[in-house]
Amino acid sequence: MGLVYSAISAVLLFWHAAWDSVLGEATALGTSWSWVLGIIFLVLTVRVILFPVVVRQVRSQRAMQALQPRVKALQDKHRGDPAALQRETMELYRAENVNPFTSLIPMLVQIPVFVGLFHVLRHLRPSITSEHARTLYGWTLGQFDSAAHAELFGAPIAATFRSSAAQLQALGAHTGPVRAVTLVLIAVMVVTTWLTSRQMILRTCRSEDPQQRMIQNLMLYGIPLSLLVSGLIFPIGVIIYWVTQNLFALAQQTWILHAYPLPAPAVPADRPTGPGPA
Repeated sequence: MGLVYSAISAVLLFWHAAWDSVLGEATALGTSWSWVLGIIFLVLTVRVILFPVVVRQVRSQRAMQALQPRVKALQDKHRGDPAALQRETMELYRAENVNPFTSLIPMLVQIPVFVGLFHVLRHLRPSITSEHARTLYGWTLGQFDSAAHAELFGAPIAATFRSSAAQLQALGAHTGPVRAVTLVLIAVMVVTTWLTSRQMILRTCRSEDPQQRMIQNLMLYGIPLSLLVSGLIFPIGVIIYWVTQNLFALAQQTWILHAYPLPAPAVPADRPTGPGPA
């Protein structure tokens, strides 16, 4: 994972340096803008890299939707025989070159980035005094000190909702602003995660396939609920990352769904396509 931490640090430090050259150490509204914008542009970098994967995800979902009448026909044919239904459904997907789990690929690709950013931000603590530890992953002592005290509306980006009074004192912060900023960001993170999933599911329609429907329910309800809890231990900088990527994803999905409209459903092979008898 050290390579991942170094890569995340490199991208974050690149964008921080870029914005620092433009804004300097601007701290308007109690915010260290060069660091906050560095995190935001880290998101944009990841999303641009993931764009081809997201397009593939949408195409796969379109193909899944087009196959739903044939999947439904298999469900009717093998009612009471789940093993046969599972086998023939997988054969259908293979024949049509469709993977029902493609919708999870962008999320899985982002996990190392998320874990890397989470670790790097948790590492930015003034209590770390070892020069070796402070310069891990390509950081300089100056960059470490600057990032460790960076803030968003008066709340350190390295702090969490559960940070103790002693930890916040070391960061020069107070419990009230940190918890207020964190709760607002968690609320936005949960809502935008739900909206992103809902937008995709509504535009591709709810699946009748049990496996695909389970994935849709996980995306629509399971992940937002898990974030509601886990957001309490996320550093503020990580929540900034998540909120930004959600907002970008909403805009990106709107464009992609417009560019790749829902195709006409495929007609099952055993269903007549012409007009019925007179």
